Amino acid sequence: MSAAAAIDITLLPGARRLLEIHARVLPQRDDLCGAFCGSLALGAAGVTAGDGDPLDQDAVAVAAGSVISAEPDPGILPEGESGRRDYRLEIPRVTDAKLSGTTAAGVREGIERLSNGALVAIPLSGLWSAAALDGIYERAALLDRPVALIANFATHHLWGSHASVAQLLAYLLDGEQAGPDPDWRVGHFACVVGRVRGPRGNLYAVADTYPALGDHGVHLQPRERLAAALERADMPAGGMLLVADARDAGAIREDARALGLREQIWDNGTVPARTPEST
Repeated sequence: MSAAAAIDITLLPGARRLLEIHARVLPQRDDLCGAFCGSLALGAAGVTAGDGDPLDQDAVAVAAGSVISAEPDPGILPEGESGRRDYRLEIPRVTDAKLSGTTAAGVREGIERLSNGALVAIPLSGLWSAAALDGIYERAALLDRPVALIANFATHHLWGSHASVAQLLAYLLDGEQAGPDPDWRVGHFACVVGRVRGPRGNLYAVADTYPALGDHGVHLQPRERLAAALERADMPAGGMLLVADARDAGAIREDARALGLREQIWDNGTVPARTPEST
């Protein structure tokens, strides 16, 4: 068998629907990357409306206790993006832009509340390794019902999002780790939707929140880079929310424990809306 024939692609259940929604709603509004991803997870599972209002990123932001910066800060955006502040709903503001965004706990609570408990958002923490990332992805991919992986990572540990075909093939076929420099340096939420597996490496497909990243917001990342980005050793903590049908929760929790991951929320440095610091 040739090396090329050994390459295979796996999508998570519900990933095609998630990507269809993703293409329609890009980009995120300022400071709402976590809420943006939460809305994608709800849509992928077929949970699309509540009380007649759309379950978009604004609806998730309100349910999750997101806070937005009082003033825009274009300096934190990836190159090619100018920001978006056309909020549909009123979202609390915070004067210190470094505290804006959505907590991991908020994303979890928003998803579970807006789905009326039909979905669980299981927070996975621990020592993120390439093996742990592969393991949780493989178990999620075996589920019959839709599942979404919301990664809360440090972007500067990733490859830049415009890797060439030659660089991607060199990684998959030869294990070559050299790739483009990172696009930016922030703590960020994005969805992992698929995997390309090669003889010497695995690339993960990331549905990001800005069209300037990758191909209209979708890019590929080596498993080693994504695991390091989830570890966030030089920033406030990161992790992954595994969003699945509540009926699958028991099996997921058992699998995560077997991989050495903890079901534990992390503090990503954002403040919830109900603190005195928000305005």
